[in-house]
Amino acid sequence: MFVVGRKNIFEKIGQAISHEVVWFHCSSLGEFEQARPLMEKLKIENGKLKILITFFSPSGYEVRKKYEGADFVFYLPVDTRSNVKKFLNIVNPSLVFFVKYDLWYNYLHELNKRKTPTYLVSANFRQEQFSGMYGKYLRKVLSFFTGIFVQNESSTKILTEQNIQNITVSGDLRYDKVSQTVLSAKKNQVVEMFTSSPALLPREKGEKAKIMVCGSSWEQDEKIIEKWKMENGKWKMIIAPHEINEEHINSLIRTFADRHILRYSQISKEPVSTALDKLNAANVLVIDNIGMLSNLYQYADIAYIGGGFGSGIHNILEAVAFGVPVIFGPNHHKFPEANEIIEQGGGFSISSAEDFQKVMELLLSDEKILKMASMTCKNFVQGRKGATEKILGLVSAVG
Repeated sequence: MFVVGRKNIFEKIGQAISHEVVWFHCSSLGEFEQARPLMEKLKIENGKLKILITFFSPSGYEVRKKYEGADFVFYLPVDTRSNVKKFLNIVNPSLVFFVKYDLWYNYLHELNKRKTPTYLVSANFRQEQFSGMYGKYLRKVLSFFTGIFVQNESSTKILTEQNIQNITVSGDLRYDKVSQTVLSAKKNQVVEMFTSSPALLPREKGEKAKIMVCGSSWEQDEKIIEKWKMENGKWKMIIAPHEINEEHINSLIRTFADRHILRYSQISKEPVSTALDKLNAANVLVIDNIGMLSNLYQYADIAYIGGGFGSGIHNILEAVAFGVPVIFGPNHHKFPEANEIIEQGGGFSISSAEDFQKVMELLLSDEKILKMASMTCKNFVQGRKGATEKILGLVSAVG
C-alpha cells in the first residue's frame, strides 16, 4: 500500500493542483482528526483557499481520501531532496501546517529556505525525546518552523531548555474537535431503540436502563468488563471493540453469551417492529463496524475506554466531551488529558476486575457522585477549547 499509493504521485499532484493552497501534513488518521477544526475554520473564513492534505500512512489516506473539506488529498512523496523540490515546485503552498509530529528533514529544510510560513500545531513533547541521535535530529528540524504551537506549558519548558524559540501554548486542537462532535452528533435509530428501552429488572416500573459504552476495547478489557454483573440487569452495555474481524466478534459474543447479546450489523437489517422486540430483550449490543464510536457516547452514563492494558489508552476525550465519566486501564501516563481528568474526578484508572467493580460501586453509590463526575468532564473540555482560534489569530497576525 505504501509503494502502490505513491505510484505516479507527481503526475497526479500536477494534474490536480493549479491554485494557491494551504498544505496540511498528517501522519495518520489521528493527526488528521486533530487538525480538522483548523482546516474547516480556514475554509469558512476564506472560501477561495484550496486545502491540500498529505498523509504518510495508508490508515489515514484510505479513510480520508474523499474528505469533502479538502480540495486535494495525496500521499506524501518520500522525503528525498529531489522529491521535495519537485513537490514544492508543483504545490507552491502559501502556508503549511505539520500536525503534532511526523517531521521530515528535507521538506522542512526546503520550506525554511523558501521562507514559506510553516507551523507545527498541537505538538506535545517529553524530555526523553531529546536524548541521543534522535534528540539532535529533533532539535534541528524544529528550528526550521516559523512557529510551534504546543499543547501545554510543560512542552514550552522542555523546548526552551533546548534553545528552541517561537513557541506558543495554544492548547490541544482535539478539544475543539470533540466539542464539534457533541454539537453535530448523529442519532442512530437502532442504538436509540436499544438505549431507550426499560431496564430488564427495573427498580421502578418503566425505569430506563443506564448505559455503559465500552469504546475501542481489547480482549483483556472485555474480560474485565464481563466480570461486572451489571447490577442484575439494570444496565445495558454497548461494546465497540478495537478489532472487528469475525474471529474477535465471535469471541466477544461467546464471552458475553449469558447477557442477551446482539450484533449491530444483523439487528440493523431487520424490520423495526422485529428489531425493537429483540433490542428490548437484549442487554449487550456489539458494534461490528467502524465509524460509529464517537457518536455513541451521547447515549452513555459511564464509558470504559480500552487499550490501557496494552500499548496505551485510546481516545478518552470523545466520551468526556459528552460529560461521560471514563474508566480505563493502567497504561495512561503518556496521555496528559488522562492524568488531569483523574485528578479532577472525572476519570478512573483500574488495574483489575476488582478495581473496576470498586469504581462502579463508587459512581453508583449516590446519584450525586455520578452527576458531579459528569459535570467535571463537561467543564474539563469546555475550559480547554479555543486552540483553533488562537492558532489562526496568531498565524494571521504574523502573515
